[in-house]
Amino acid sequence: MRYQLEGKRVKLRPLSVEDFEQWKEVRIRCSEWLRKWEPRSSLGGYEAYDKRLFGARCTTAERDRLSDSAYAFGLFIGDRLIGETNISSVQRGPFQNGSIGYWIDQAMAGNGFMPESVALVMRFAFETLSLHRIQISIIPRNFASRRVPEKLKMRIEGMALRYLEINGVWEDHVHYAMTSEEWIQMRPEYDINFFK
Repeated sequence: MRYQLEGKRVKLRPLSVEDFEQWKEVRIRCSEWLRKWEPRSSLGGYEAYDKRLFGARCTTAERDRLSDSAYAFGLFIGDRLIGETNISSVQRGPFQNGSIGYWIDQAMAGNGFMPESVALVMRFAFETLSLHRIQISIIPRNFASRRVPEKLKMRIEGMALRYLEINGVWEDHVHYAMTSEEWIQMRPEYDINFFK
């Protein structure tokens, strides 16, 4: 199944092998800017700019979607890939939780595209996946990334010490969250600002 989420300015859809060249160009051009905030890949490096590995990554994302464990989206303005947004670590049972992650092309940062993208993913999480809670975890000094949940009026839940290994260092992360009850209250404001 191909699925797509559309906001006022952005479009989200799963990446396919046809997106490799755009993805590679953005990731190489922005590598220094992104590296300080991201974990190393499971291959041991930060990126593997190989079309076959990218195709395997797309296949894994589809398998994760089918197993209801994660949902990955490329972020597009028209046909231009400018980043990614995802819901990972989806847990069912009594938790009904997922974690949102994202990155954006440095040249496109600061234009409000990522808050719109994350709002679309939150709507998908709450209204399609019926999750009860979503969270975003960010290194405290990553002020640009922290502006996204703050613009979306997510609440800070606290600090997780040495939460993820980033660039060889166990980094603390600030936890932001929203529940489905809070989503219902915020949805009219999101409708005005982010949705068609």
